[in-house]
Amino acid sequence: MTMPKEDTNTMRALQALENSNSSVRLRAALAVGTTPDPRFIDKLIERCAIEPEFYGREMLTWALTRHSSSMTVPKLIDELRSERAQARSQALHTLSKIGDRRAWPAITRALLTDADDEVARSAWRAAVVLVPEDDEAELARVLATQLGRGERETQLSLSRALIALGEVILPILRPAMTDPHPRPRTHAIATERLLRNPDAGFEFAIEEAKRIVALGTTSQEE
Repeated sequence: MTMPKEDTNTMRALQALENSNSSVRLRAALAVGTTPDPRFIDKLIERCAIEPEFYGREMLTWALTRHSSSMTVPKLIDELRSERAQARSQALHTLSKIGDRRAWPAITRALLTDADDEVARSAWRAAVVLVPEDDEAELARVLATQLGRGERETQLSLSRALIALGEVILPILRPAMTDPHPRPRTHAIATERLLRNPDAGFEFAIEEAKRIVALGTTSQEE
């Protein structure tokens, strides 16, 4: 019995998503996103967890956004419980791109404080996209516990997430701006500066904050 042409094309596309050549995988993800088919969703999510190339992961995410959120969001939420860090990170990234607020309850404190920096950063970005207005202050409080974490790129991601929440972060930042530990204190001061002057740039804000901490002052005292 001959397989229908449609099924043959589907099988070829699914196989192409697993090809050892990154360009072939990229083209396959583009094709799947161009002509969405629910049969591809599981494979796209599976590939997100293991795709080694950045552009490949971005194309997989784009392909998933082209499918019905009612079908993709529950599966992506399931992926947030994966033991594989990349699976959690990419699922969060994709949920932030889809922007369906039904996913908000799945953005847990555990994800926002995940030990893996990439997972945490993806969770921060997803959270500020999905958070309902009534939950913004509580989100800011959780994010503030991560001040001073990681290297410059991670700190910039956290500052951006906090700043995206707006003025609600100010009363939450202030205690951190007098923290006895220099890393969270510096980061908090830099974030407050950036909120007030977005054009300053993160590097400038961090260097200014370091100077303030070294002098034993706060930004309010300047």
